[in-house]
Amino acid sequence: MKNIYVEQIKERSWVESTFLVGDKTLAMAKNGKPYMTLRLADRTGEVEGRVWDRVDEFSACFEKNDFINVKAKASVYLGKMQLVVQELVPVAEQDVDLGDFLPVSERRVDDMRSEFISRIEALADPDLKALMQAFAADQKFMRGYCAAPAAKAMHHVFLGGLLEHSLSVAALADDVSRRYPVVNRDLLVVGALLHDIGKVDELRYERSFDYSDEGKLIGHIVMGVEMIDEKIRIISGFPSRLKMVLKHMLLSHHGQYDYGSPKRPKTLEAVILNFVDDLDSKINGVCTHMAKEPNREGDWTSYHRLYDRYFFRDKQARPDAPVAQASSIPAVQKPVPPPPPKAAEHSRGKEKPKQGFGFTLADQLKGKNLDLFSVDDNEKE
Repeated sequence: MKNIYVEQIKERSWVESTFLVGDKTLAMAKNGKPYMTLRLADRTGEVEGRVWDRVDEFSACFEKNDFINVKAKASVYLGKMQLVVQELVPVAEQDVDLGDFLPVSERRVDDMRSEFISRIEALADPDLKALMQAFAADQKFMRGYCAAPAAKAMHHVFLGGLLEHSLSVAALADDVSRRYPVVNRDLLVVGALLHDIGKVDELRYERSFDYSDEGKLIGHIVMGVEMIDEKIRIISGFPSRLKMVLKHMLLSHHGQYDYGSPKRPKTLEAVILNFVDDLDSKINGVCTHMAKEPNREGDWTSYHRLYDRYFFRDKQARPDAPVAQASSIPAVQKPVPPPPPKAAEHSRGKEKPKQGFGFTLADQLKGKNLDLFSVDDNEKE
């Protein structure tokens, strides 16, 4: 049982606790003596550890992703908390509770799995329903789908994050389809549930969050398309056009080439999926950043490196507002049978790299020819 978590460490305090070794680096100081730098983690965060004495002895008894119990003095160096380790011993995995070391979704997995099944039961399209039932019946897939994080660093970085994010995007997709009846609701919801399924195998999440070899070499977008292909092969008579537009949604859900998207969205459902996926991930990312600093003085958060800004928390306007992940999902309702998917016409033009935190439709249309029936002769696609 852990007695001290990273978030509880104070300057000049004496720390005796168990941590997961996220990284381990051996180096040589200017005086010729070896030293070791450690990234020590638990479910509340990470702290750097430094070992200056008995380096070879300590290094030989553990590796990256092992658990170690350390005795250390906490100090602040260059504005960051650091543990100067005096003693350390390895700890066997059976002697720790993994829930102490990896963050976990605030939602119960059983509740999220039930909601996933409800989304499938609400589908009116028999082919899409058969596809989702095939995924739901795949026990190996469901174990990973319910356990994986949605990302390594950006958003929903916790066990169960992939399922929570997928359900949240599906709920947003359902809301949009109710406002715009032209949208193929079933296609959009299924695309939302499946858009990140490649992360089941792209990421590793047994002891720490990292990428698998396949994830680094292929990536979750292509891996997800391959998983859909595999399931469709066992479904008799699955429409080829439906398969095409569904696969396009996965291939284009990052929106822009600069963000690793093999294609840009070219159907209405693909455009919507790109925006609601981005919306949910950014909301969670900002909320998580705010939640990490509950005792921070003032109305401004610390600097967020990935979003390149500070965030303002108006405590007077929202003194009791939660800053943690917002995951409540409305009840699933039976839909009106959707119209068949329609091919989307589009104007094509060269695009500039996405900059900063936002990338609105107005940003995308700047400098573009808005004649929907024209084609840019310089387009390369």
